[in-house]
Amino acid sequence: MAIDWYMDFVDLGFTPSTDNLVCLYYFEAEEGISAEEAVGRIASESSTGTWTTLATLPPRMKDLQAKAFAIDGNFVKIAYPLGLWEEGNAVQLLSGIAGNIFGMKALKNLRLIDVSLPAAYLQHFKGPHFGMDGIRRMMDIHDRPLLGAVPKPKIGFSAEEHAQVGFETWMGGFDFVKDDENLTSTPFNRFEDRAAALAKLREKAEQITGEKKSAFLNITADVETMKRRAELLADSGWNYAMIDVVVAGTASVMTMRDYCSDLGLAIHAHRAMHAAFDRNPYHGISMQFLAKIMRMIGVTQIHTGTAVGKLVGTKKEVTILADVLREQKTRAAEHLLLDQDWGRIKSAFPVSSGGLHPGLVPDVLDIYGIDLVLLVSGGVHGHPKGTRAGARATVQAIEAWQEGMSLDEKAKKAPELQQALEKWGYYRPK
Repeated sequence: MAIDWYMDFVDLGFTPSTDNLVCLYYFEAEEGISAEEAVGRIASESSTGTWTTLATLPPRMKDLQAKAFAIDGNFVKIAYPLGLWEEGNAVQLLSGIAGNIFGMKALKNLRLIDVSLPAAYLQHFKGPHFGMDGIRRMMDIHDRPLLGAVPKPKIGFSAEEHAQVGFETWMGGFDFVKDDENLTSTPFNRFEDRAAALAKLREKAEQITGEKKSAFLNITADVETMKRRAELLADSGWNYAMIDVVVAGTASVMTMRDYCSDLGLAIHAHRAMHAAFDRNPYHGISMQFLAKIMRMIGVTQIHTGTAVGKLVGTKKEVTILADVLREQKTRAAEHLLLDQDWGRIKSAFPVSSGGLHPGLVPDVLDIYGIDLVLLVSGGVHGHPKGTRAGARATVQAIEAWQEGMSLDEKAKKAPELQQALEKWGYYRPK
């Protein structure tokens, strides 16, 4: 008598239907476990199986089984029937395709690389409220990247000090002042004080420059607190809220998407803690999967790395992330990406941040183009002449790239850029 039924979840002749959700995994089986048994275990545990055969099953159960249908070395594609998934519940989806399977003893390593979301599943999600075009209209910025900076150090300033650094950032030509991931409402910088102080100086900067200015203020907390903070932002004339989406959790982001949309707030998504599960190339889940889920549930933008700054991420990885967020359709790339048609789901901005300065701006723009949120922080505030000059130097670096001019050539008539290059040159932080 058979003890287990894992091989029932493997069908190498199976062709997924258009309503199937398809996942791409990297896997390594433990010694003594064949590749087919390993992928059968993945498909079983993430759908209708268990560790042993069962005495009786309703005939319809067969139609709910996941099918491992394509094995290529250490990569496998698994198709999941639509009926396994609750409509509009991304949390339940994660519990299946990114749940118990990571703890199975039969697997040495397992990594969820990508998921192809069918139209029948996507139709129950709203996606970003604004999309890239909506944000550009909101900020009246159409021919360049959106620019922001975190007051540095990232935590430690009082609300008034933070706001003053923000004002200098705006006056240097930047659009946004950003809280960092670990600044919420500390004893020395309460959220409501920071929001009020920045709002006052935002109005002053807008009057002087004639430009729209804004901020990504970090509302991350329990959901009820986030709601109160979002309301405060809307009442203070802000158009954005920032959430640390990984630590806050998928469920809370889903709730806050609708709450913020009703208040007219876009969501800036910080990815703090992502590398705890996506840095290891052999285990966990990929950053592109996180980006895809966040676009589906409705953030306006999310951090995606630089490939040239202080954080991990190759040029290829960054480009894939940008495509996943910005494109209406993405095409499969072997072992990296699956086909995806987003249908009516709007686009989201990739955010490039981490160890940037004016000397690296052209490299980032070569990768992303102009459809991104570019965050330059230490490379603004560390400018020899201060924050305002550092922001100007960054703007000048963007102008040089758009004009097809080298930074050294541009710097001959741009003193702030010249000073930045004298300090950092083209240094890539490690």
